Amino acid sequence: MTKFQRSVLITGASSGIGKATAQVLLLEGWNVIAAARRIDAMNDLQDLGAEVLPLNICDPHSRRNLVNQIHQRFGSLDALVNNAGFGEAGPIETMPIEKAQQIFEVNVFGLIALTQLFLPTMRECGKGRVINVSSIAGRFVSPGIGWYGASKFAVEALSDALRLELHQFGIKVIIIEPGLISTGFENIAKVSMRAAQIDSTWAPMMRKVEENCSKGFKNASTAKVVAATIKKALDSPSPRARYRCGHRAESVLFQKLLPTGLWDAILRRQMT
Repeated sequence: MTKFQRSVLITGASSGIGKATAQVLLLEGWNVIAAARRIDAMNDLQDLGAEVLPLNICDPHSRRNLVNQIHQRFGSLDALVNNAGFGEAGPIETMPIEKAQQIFEVNVFGLIALTQLFLPTMRECGKGRVINVSSIAGRFVSPGIGWYGASKFAVEALSDALRLELHQFGIKVIIIEPGLISTGFENIAKVSMRAAQIDSTWAPMMRKVEENCSKGFKNASTAKVVAATIKKALDSPSPRARYRCGHRAESVLFQKLLPTGLWDAILRRQMT
């Protein structure tokens, strides 16, 4: 690592947005630490020069071990990209609370717990960037993805609070709000959508949710679009609080402009 080389940790770097971001930043000369549960899935990043480390974001010992290794080997991070995420679909009524808790453990509590461990050294250095990968589902929610949307709403709120709290220490907190991105998430979500159709009460709605999802992801943006947006947020001397990117990301603007009743009617027609 050269004296002026910036260092970044990217979670969930074994695939999708995380891997694409690692590839982009490696080409830009960053010292990239790529972390995920599946070490073997990051061999290509290691070949490109990334430091590859294991991370189970829900495990306190795994989080602590990762942070200790990074601090010992690289010192304070210049940037943390919280990308690791998890989601399943299903009606709020029928999704088991244990599954909903798992979504929150990964998307909210694991994300914040890891961030907490890096903040003291960032404060001491008086600099750093925390980039939290949210979703347009963190700005408005659709039928059938209530729990996933709720976890992303939580990420948005906590990121806003962190941005205000950490400004005094020179740390910038940025939210990335991707639209529909082709990362394989759609195939994982489809399994839970099919499972939710077992319940006859909710089967018609969940069939519509699956149909709408399939149509939307036909035009999904690539993970490189999000990676380029993250790079932009890292490079900007005065980054915005939020960056939208990818297919259907503009729907956030429409939702803000339309009365709630009209917006609800549009979603009901599409999904129910």
